[in-house]
Amino acid sequence: MIILKNIVLLILIICFINVLIPINVYSHKNTTQPDLASESAIVIDEKSGDILFEKNSKQEMYPASLTKIATAIYAIENGDLEELVTVSENARNTEGSRVYLEEGEQVPLKKLIQGLMINSGNDAGVAIAEHLSGSVENFASDLNKYLKETVGVDHTNFENPHGLFDSKHVTTAKDIAEITKYAMKNKLFKDINQMEEMEWIGESWETTIHNHHKLMGEIPYDGITGGKTGYVRQSGFTLATTAKREYLSVIVVTLNAQLQEDAYTDTINLLDYAFDNYQTAFISAGTHYNVGEDVYKVPDDLYYTHKVDNEVNEQIEEDGILEATDEGTDQVIKSFQLEMVENDDKSVATSAASTDDMERQKVSFFQHYLAEIVLVILLSVGCVGIYYRKNIVNLLTNFR
Repeated sequence: MIILKNIVLLILIICFINVLIPINVYSHKNTTQPDLASESAIVIDEKSGDILFEKNSKQEMYPASLTKIATAIYAIENGDLEELVTVSENARNTEGSRVYLEEGEQVPLKKLIQGLMINSGNDAGVAIAEHLSGSVENFASDLNKYLKETVGVDHTNFENPHGLFDSKHVTTAKDIAEITKYAMKNKLFKDINQMEEMEWIGESWETTIHNHHKLMGEIPYDGITGGKTGYVRQSGFTLATTAKREYLSVIVVTLNAQLQEDAYTDTINLLDYAFDNYQTAFISAGTHYNVGEDVYKVPDDLYYTHKVDNEVNEQIEEDGILEATDEGTDQVIKSFQLEMVENDDKSVATSAASTDDMERQKVSFFQHYLAEIVLVILLSVGCVGIYYRKNIVNLLTNFR
């Protein structure tokens, strides 16, 4: 009898939830590409690098302070972060946004990078440049070489470390996205990029500096992991934004919006579009595939991005090329060259291939049908609640 009463109580709770919290079975997805006010923009998957949206993304533009993303990652990778930097008169007198450094002040390189990114300190940028390369001109040359040879961008020429206007100081939305993607692989950069505020104690300025990017607090948006703002009259308003939700991490860059509000509206619309429509698939390093008597393995973690509602087929070709294909259109989404396993290791690799493939199939099946499974459970609970709602009074009477 006690057990039956508990069952009835559980049914009552379910009915109560069913009445007060209706289940929204279908969620709205925005599949239409947004119409932007910004002159140039791009959205890329941070993991795969796949382009999810672009508008004039290869057009040369003035980036303003988005330049500081490049300066920061270059300084992190090429400087001694604990070394003291002596501030010059030239750095002290840099115009625009500052962290109010004083001539002769000594500041750790890491702190200057934080001031550069969080408070967009132009004076910190010049101090970093002079410390690493001797002058702003030499630093620009070193930075451009680094961006081309190490990061791999081809349409960027920076004349300074901060982005104050120079007619030759140009880049593209695509290049800024690629620079950000590269930088986000570095833990320190990633940590600084997501800092909303920091206590700043200098010789002439003690305060709490705040990240200027409004989506990191002032305009809440779920999933934001960092960002950088920029503005000079010639560049308009520029934004670089990183964000992550579940199976997707994205980088959004917008250039030359005439109004600050437009830059944020464009960024939000692009984030919504990406999260509504795309997800990242992952193939772990070491996964093996059999092709006749040959065995191929995945050398490094592989990523590709596809539409949320599209079925994807992964197939290995005879030459060891793994193709991810959209089953609906037969279009190849992305292809990867795998490594052939040496003869001595094939017996081990073959058994590993079977296990790896089975595990990946299980994960793929679970991820693909998770929403449907949850939906069936919720609908079942709802049906039970509706049925017993009509009979609950009789049930309670019978068990008194």
